[in-house]
Amino acid sequence: MANVSSSVTQLSEPIPPVIHVSPLPPSYVPPFGKRTVIGCLGILLAVHMAGFNEHVTEIGLSDIRGAMHIGYDQGTWFTTLYEAFNIASMAFTPWFYATFSIYRFSIFMTALVALLALPAPFMPDMTSLCVLRAVQGATAGCLPPVLMTVMLKYLPAEIRVFGIGGYAMSATFGPNLGLPLEAFWFEHVGWRWLYWEVIPLAVISIIMIAYGLPRDPIQLERFRKFNWLGMLTGLPAICCLVIVLYQGDRLDWFRSSMITRLTFWGGAAFVVFLINESIHPSPFFKIHYWRSRSIAASLLSLIGILAICGLLSELPLTYLEEVRGYRPLQTAPVSLVVAVPQLIMLPLIAAMCNSRRIDCRYVLAGGMLCLAAASWLGTSLTPDWVRDNFYVIQVLQAFGQPMTVIPTLMLSALALGPADGPFISGMVNMLKGLANAVAYAIFAALTRRREQYHSTMLLDHHGTHGLALQGMGNPITQQLSVTSPDSEHVARNSLQVFHTYVHEQALVLALNDIYYVLIWVCIGYACMNLILPRRVYPPRAPSPNTPAR
Repeated sequence: MANVSSSVTQLSEPIPPVIHVSPLPPSYVPPFGKRTVIGCLGILLAVHMAGFNEHVTEIGLSDIRGAMHIGYDQGTWFTTLYEAFNIASMAFTPWFYATFSIYRFSIFMTALVALLALPAPFMPDMTSLCVLRAVQGATAGCLPPVLMTVMLKYLPAEIRVFGIGGYAMSATFGPNLGLPLEAFWFEHVGWRWLYWEVIPLAVISIIMIAYGLPRDPIQLERFRKFNWLGMLTGLPAICCLVIVLYQGDRLDWFRSSMITRLTFWGGAAFVVFLINESIHPSPFFKIHYWRSRSIAASLLSLIGILAICGLLSELPLTYLEEVRGYRPLQTAPVSLVVAVPQLIMLPLIAAMCNSRRIDCRYVLAGGMLCLAAASWLGTSLTPDWVRDNFYVIQVLQAFGQPMTVIPTLMLSALALGPADGPFISGMVNMLKGLANAVAYAIFAALTRRREQYHSTMLLDHHGTHGLALQGMGNPITQQLSVTSPDSEHVARNSLQVFHTYVHEQALVLALNDIYYVLIWVCIGYACMNLILPRRVYPPRAPSPNTPAR
């Protein structure tokens, strides 16, 4: 009986609760309000600051080379190394800001970009300057993926498309504003401010980020599963491929042993990187995204569309600089015609795409047709054109660029769930940076080859029919003969002027050829995006009457 009573007593005592180890708290999403808007705008300003640092120094490279006594070949590495590390860092950024928190990571990288700009004008040699620019490119490349994640994470579903429109500013507004900024800083302030312009913008953006973004916890335990093989193979592979794209045409592609080796070893490392990403439990990329027809089509379209926009922006600037001899200050209005309307067009196109009655694929196709029309108008280019002749072409680009970029980002980003945001963010931003490298390589290769072809044809035509016109006299020699009594001097100057005319005409014909190619590429992309991707609807908040599943 005593045993029975003791057991009853034990049963009557309260049983202590079983305590389980609680999982890590989810990332805090603040209620949408003024602070959230200020934090998002701070990230947007930081991304534009990084973009200005890239485009202003790239456009003003000739002025920087003159001020710092840098040769042409050395100057190409100034841009190449910055772009290589800038693009490579975009691929791995989402893992690091998820580990150190968006708040801390954004502030640190923004401050580092500004601090590295301080000593840039005083570097003692080209090697130290290239190392500094490579590090600065890596830090600047960390900011665009953060912007995409912040816009998709912290904005309510009803206005998330407007966040995508804000992110699209880094691809439409920022690059077209680089030339006017370069003209302003160099002509009115001083060439050192081509580097230092990022400092005041960085200070303002850091204050806005510190005030508006939530302070997520640091998760250093993620380093236990860090993808070391992916980092050690992916980073050099992407850098090698970008260097090949930027230096390939200057070094005559695979006739250069350096380009051949970089392509082979970079391609081999990239294959290992892709295999590792497909099997690693904590990848930087999720390769299976490419199995989706919609995502694959939108990512390929992103590369092509941004490359087309880059080419259409570069063509008039090249003509005005090479043929008409314009300085950046004189060319700035051509870029402003595209840049300034983006402040109105981006919210307008975002509002259109945010309506469930409008299919963003048709908006994309309409934008591609605008770019095709701009290219068609460009085929009328002659050596007599001046700045004003490009304004209609630029206006069509001002409509076409946001109409293509925003729907493409919607098709790639909104087809996935919130958990896939960091993976698609790194992939989209790396491809966005890679599109600029592809545009540069295509433009350099096509311009050089088509210019050489047309130059050969013009000289051959002159050699064939020159004797038939000999009796009519040489108008160049007739005009120069009144300037000097020395016949040999006049003959040398006449030959130089003749070759200048041939060079200008050959370059104009080469740019015409590129415009013709872009017409059909734009039409092809318009048709492809009407067929391949499935429709993506703008996000909406779940209804409170929706039953839980």
